[in-house]
Amino acid sequence: MKVILFGATGMVGQGVLRECLLDQDVTNVLVVGRSVTGRQHLKLREIVHTDFLDYATIEHDLLGYDACFFCLGITSLGMNEENYRRITYDITLAAARTLVRLNPDMTFVYVTGASTDSTEQGRVMWARVKGKTENDLLKLPFKAAYMFRPGAIQPLHGIKSKTAWVQATYVILAPLLAFLRRAAPKYVTSTEQIGRAMLSVAKRGYPSRILESEDINRAVV
Repeated sequence: MKVILFGATGMVGQGVLRECLLDQDVTNVLVVGRSVTGRQHLKLREIVHTDFLDYATIEHDLLGYDACFFCLGITSLGMNEENYRRITYDITLAAARTLVRLNPDMTFVYVTGASTDSTEQGRVMWARVKGKTENDLLKLPFKAAYMFRPGAIQPLHGIKSKTAWVQATYVILAPLLAFLRRAAPKYVTSTEQIGRAMLSVAKRGYPSRILESEDINRAVV
């Protein structure tokens, strides 16, 4: 299986990249990002790309892939709806529309978030934008599309957030997250489980669907 990964330097993306490189069924991993990951591996190839609304210059590099794991995202804190929508909706759909045209048999997996608003009508800005993004991704003619809605996430294997205050919060909450992941899998998953679940749904070819934290944990094989 050949995989394209967006957002590989983020906390979730780091975990997904790790699982892709460890999985024997994955033969190639193409990371598309604004900066390199710093990882070295025989399976890994990286493209530094700056315009995430236009892929015309690298389309030939995106051909022939079986799955895309889209882990690129940003917090809505301090952002207005226009800017948040540009990053969350416009960038995601630009990549997805390009990939479905180039690889119609591809499986597309998008990391969204718990409490995303599928009605697109709620009062919470980020939830509406995420809901619109999910809905429009599910309309695209991919082989299958999965919306991953993790709640709390436990980073494992030394993975860290690039945002200092977020990383500090995870350090403080680490014991609690470890406990809750075992006791309340409905609400907590890990970077490892997200990566393994993505690989599992891409391999098995489940029908397109939305997966909450508990579903993500169950999908791991």
